[in-house]
Amino acid sequence: MPYKDKEIQKHYYSIGEVAKMFDVSTSLIRFWEGQFSILKPKKNRKGNRLFTTKDIDNVHAIYHLLRERGYTIEGAKKKLKENKNDVFKQVEIVRSLKKIKQFLLSIKESLD
Repeated sequence: MPYKDKEIQKHYYSIGEVAKMFDVSTSLIRFWEGQFSILKPKKNRKGNRLFTTKDIDNVHAIYHLLRERGYTIEGAKKKLKENKNDVFKQVEIVRSLKKIKQFLLSIKESLD
């Protein structure tokens, strides 16, 4: 049976990598860390932030509420406190719809 290469997924991401994922500045990520209790990345001995995939999901939820839905900081905090699971479900739905849109656009492009 041939060996299949598995996509290597990192366990920890730097703040720069996370900022690049969401096209925001690192200072904004640090600000969000201070504002939202759900965002608690680990820090190494040097004090560098190390984000896990769970932390990235939390950043995605915060980004969704603030940038895509237009919530204020206080409104986003309240929404996450009241319905954290609903926010994560909405984020997943939006993510799935974006993938479907990309797929449909690629089909349209191949037909042209």
